[in-house]
Amino acid sequence: MAAQVVKKLPEGDEWIYELKFDGYRALIIKDEQQVELRSRKNKDLTGMYRGIAAAGLRLNADQAVVDGEIVALDMKGRPSFQALQHRGTHLEHQIVYYAFDLLHLDGHDLTGKPLVERQVRLPVVLDGSGLLLSKALPGSPQEIVEAVRDLGLEGVIAKRKASLYVPGERSDDWQKVKLDQQQEFVIGGYRPAGSNGIDALLVGYYDDSGLRFAGKVRAGFVPHLRREVFKALKPHHVDECPFVDLPNPKASRWGGGVTADEMREMQWVKPELVAQIRFVEWTAEDRLRHAAFLGLRSDKSAREVRREWPGLSGG
Repeated sequence: MAAQVVKKLPEGDEWIYELKFDGYRALIIKDEQQVELRSRKNKDLTGMYRGIAAAGLRLNADQAVVDGEIVALDMKGRPSFQALQHRGTHLEHQIVYYAFDLLHLDGHDLTGKPLVERQVRLPVVLDGSGLLLSKALPGSPQEIVEAVRDLGLEGVIAKRKASLYVPGERSDDWQKVKLDQQQEFVIGGYRPAGSNGIDALLVGYYDDSGLRFAGKVRAGFVPHLRREVFKALKPHHVDECPFVDLPNPKASRWGGGVTADEMREMQWVKPELVAQIRFVEWTAEDRLRHAAFLGLRSDKSAREVRREWPGLSGG
């Protein structure tokens, strides 16, 4: 179940509000003495996050399916997606799991129960496990947004108390406001830097016409990261440009387009890898302004990546 992006949080007693975490969405599936972590794409994350898997074994249930988010926290308790992606160079960050929903418990399917009935069972199931509970935020929507913005956090999710859980579906029963402009984009190519590096990524999103170009991404890289991303992209090299709207007829005001002459400089790739990108805004030419690379997303499918419009379904 996923949230829609909106410009303003809904108000009323039928809603609860939670932090939007900047991490990996994952299910913890416990069956007696076996436990698995599964991503939204059903990728097995158990071996990558053994500490969370071990905590999952300590759930107070013989069988349980918990929905939540894997997050890297700094010493002040702030999430960092970059630190989660590059754990080897962010050793001061702690990897934790915030649980916000309970889908199955000891043979009982809870997805047909209202959210508040599912969540009320979570504290007992989590108690003593080491997994964290995502708590409802107190205050009015305006007060919550102001407080979260002041803390520099990503955003807020509103959830309808009576909402049922629909796996894999986007619903206006869950609505999110993003305070930090970022989303997933598909990598369709890059401009090389030397024989084993990247100067800029070329990213885009899908619509009904195909893969549309969103912009170049140069910021957010350090030397070792350029090499790592190059290594990930190399097996996906292709000769043809995957973007349906390139080349651009003329250079962009902000340098965000790709002209016919610049096309010759680019290395194209199969549009299969997804990157998390932070940016300041969309320009009038529908290009990303001041875009920065945060990390690759193995938990997201390229074909599902769409431009996020407030009021419409988002990532």
